[in-house]
Amino acid sequence: MSGLTSVLAPIAYVNETALRLGRAVGVVAMAVMVIAILIQVFFRYVLGNALPWPDEAARFCMLWMTGLMAPTAFRRGGFVAIDMVPQMLPRVFGQLLNIFLLVVSLVVLLVAVNIGWSEVTGFGGKFATAALYLPTSIGFDEWYRIPRSWMMASLLVGVILLIAVNIELILRAVITLLGGGDMLPEIADAPVGAE
Repeated sequence: MSGLTSVLAPIAYVNETALRLGRAVGVVAMAVMVIAILIQVFFRYVLGNALPWPDEAARFCMLWMTGLMAPTAFRRGGFVAIDMVPQMLPRVFGQLLNIFLLVVSLVVLLVAVNIGWSEVTGFGGKFATAALYLPTSIGFDEWYRIPRSWMMASLLVGVILLIAVNIELILRAVITLLGGGDMLPEIADAPVGAE
């Protein structure tokens, strides 16, 4: 039991640290997304002249926000779940079912890594976005067109973070099954907007 908890401790620490950073970047991405949408609404409906970049910028931010915040929701039990069946079963069978479902999720996430990698490095990742540019000089006279692979990397990063969280949850479930649930540290559940 102590061996499993000693394996769990660094994984939980790395997950908490990475997810805290991901939440911070996700909040910034959400703010930029809202600002881009408001700019587009103003230019389209007030000035009657839609801009080409806000839609793509909002999509870029939304993908990164999702990829960075979904692992936190998974770790805290924030995904929609039907937990009626495990609760109806005896405790041991319910926990075994939970472990089985986490292992199935891990297999799906491992397949998703391959999909994410092919999105970043494959045919679609070789193109650039239609309207997103970054300035490459202080005078704003040189611009770099953002590659589509930067946008699709959100899928790959999100899936890798979900795998790390899934492994932690499997270890937590095994420790709980073996009777060490009271030895597990709590997963912090910060109030909305507190971070």
